[in-house]
Amino acid sequence: MRRQEDNIFDNFEKKGKGQTGHIIAAAACILAVAFMIGVVFRINISIDDEEGVIPDFASAMDEGRYSDALSIYREMHDLVVASDDDGDSADPRYESRAEQVRQMENIVDQRLLSIEEQMRSSRYVPSSSDLRFMNEMQELTSSKLSSWLNDLCTEFLLGTIEKPDLIFIFETLSGVGNISATTTPLLYEIETIEQARGEVQSAENAFSQGDYILAVQRYEAVCGNYTGFVYDYSSDRIEQIKQIMYEPMLEEGEHMLERYRYYSAEELLSNLAVIFPNDNRINSDLLEATSHTSETTEYTGTVEVLSVRQLIADVSRGATTTGLYLTDEEFTRMLEELYLNGYVLVDASTMADLSEDTYITEVNLTVPTGKKPLILVLDTFDYNVANTYNFGLCTQLVLNEQGYVCGQYVEPDGTVVTGRELEAIGIVDRFIEEHPDFSYDGAKGVISVCGYESVFGYVISRDEADDRSQALANIGRPNVDFSDAEIESNRQTVAQIMTVLQDTGWTLASSTYGNINAFESDMDTIVQDAEKWMDQIETLIGEVHIIVYPGGNYIYGTDPRAVYLKQNGFRIFFGMGHNPYHIYGDNYLYYDRTMVSEYTLETNDFSRLFDVRRILDSYVNAVNTDEEGQPEQEPV
Repeated sequence: MRRQEDNIFDNFEKKGKGQTGHIIAAAACILAVAFMIGVVFRINISIDDEEGVIPDFASAMDEGRYSDALSIYREMHDLVVASDDDGDSADPRYESRAEQVRQMENIVDQRLLSIEEQMRSSRYVPSSSDLRFMNEMQELTSSKLSSWLNDLCTEFLLGTIEKPDLIFIFETLSGVGNISATTTPLLYEIETIEQARGEVQSAENAFSQGDYILAVQRYEAVCGNYTGFVYDYSSDRIEQIKQIMYEPMLEEGEHMLERYRYYSAEELLSNLAVIFPNDNRINSDLLEATSHTSETTEYTGTVEVLSVRQLIADVSRGATTTGLYLTDEEFTRMLEELYLNGYVLVDASTMADLSEDTYITEVNLTVPTGKKPLILVLDTFDYNVANTYNFGLCTQLVLNEQGYVCGQYVEPDGTVVTGRELEAIGIVDRFIEEHPDFSYDGAKGVISVCGYESVFGYVISRDEADDRSQALANIGRPNVDFSDAEIESNRQTVAQIMTVLQDTGWTLASSTYGNINAFESDMDTIVQDAEKWMDQIETLIGEVHIIVYPGGNYIYGTDPRAVYLKQNGFRIFFGMGHNPYHIYGDNYLYYDRTMVSEYTLETNDFSRLFDVRRILDSYVNAVNTDEEGQPEQEPV
């Protein structure tokens, strides 16, 4: 009986234990479900109560509840996406929800950025919490990390991060599962990236210097040698550079065409045509350029340098000239004779490579085949009052409504006369418009400027105002007071004229500030004069490399005074001499210039250049008319 009771008890106990286990299991399930419902409920509550979203998200992040944080983010993100897809972005809640999404992303980004910076700067090994964060935040971290690793490879390619640091970062992040698809392929490419660094950096260097065509050419070479990351990066850079270069370079080429720089335009547009082979605008511009160019030859002979002063614009007042000047008609006839005799204007600076500060490299001229080079120097365009009033010269330069540089003077009755034909600058400009092949690649000539009394007829400093007052008194004319405002206005006017001159093919030079005899001046005088010129005039022009010595009184290149001038950027010097002559010295190029004036044309032999009887008014007028106004004889 006892045994039977024990058995019954035992069976009951076993049965009870089994039921108890089921009860516990059931309870556990209920609690788990309740917990999940509570989490979801809590998240829903936070989403419904939108003011609590960011605090709840931040709290979950701080406490390491990354799955909760991610759930909050995803639910809010889904609401924003759904509104956007349904066209409900006008919903007043849309913008606030979108802003909350941005704030959550920013919280994640800031933490991720902190980890990345530490890894890069001090080889920080992420903690287990950091690794959990990067793994469990999934899409919020994976895309950012993948982008960062890609950017680091770009930096390695460009030389701003070294290989050991890059390898450390890749190996450290290999445990982050959601970016393994990015890290593994890139890790295998590091050796290839290293091999391409020099070529890519060479291309980038060309780009940084503004040589876009060379940059594209070098990147195209890289694309031909590499695949994978390097190829993709280089291809992208080519497209980026092409977008950057197209409009400004095409505009530059078209500006060259407007300025008769056909040879430079042909080179630039030809390179553009290779990069943009089917572009109609480029091909049309290239056709215009090539229609004005011809075969060129390197020239190694003597180079003629002709120099003229201001022209006599008002011949009624220039009749008693000292013989120093030409009339505008004489100068025009001289250009016509030079053109017919095969001369072409060239830029004096192209005979010297000035890219190094301490030495100069000789460069032979290139000219169209069959042409002879000619350098034109317009000497000392200061427009001092004694010459302008006594010899019928222009009183100043002005820009007309079309933007052309013109001469201007005032007749005795007060009439203001303005015209391009009144001064050598405008005459040369117009002559090249009619005869573009008289200029090689748009070159016009050198205009030398001093600071005595004025620049181009404008008082631009207090020093000049004092000089002009004294000069006016010397010829018995009333003084003119210049206010600071007038002087500043004059400076702006002169700067505008100089900009137009430089843009249209003219090169500006110094003829010293005070138009001094440099050879007879001591070092202190040279220094003071040069400092005035650089401070008052060069500040309007930009850096100038040329000095046209007044009166041809040059300083030998090894003289300490010349060394001082070279140290301040002056490295091309013009003296004076009737025959063509130039020489390269110690960090300088020297030219003799032949002065052309009424006096020199009558007294010197110019037969190598032209027949003076076709130029001087005294010959031309005498030949063309007799007492009855009929031709007396055929022109010589």
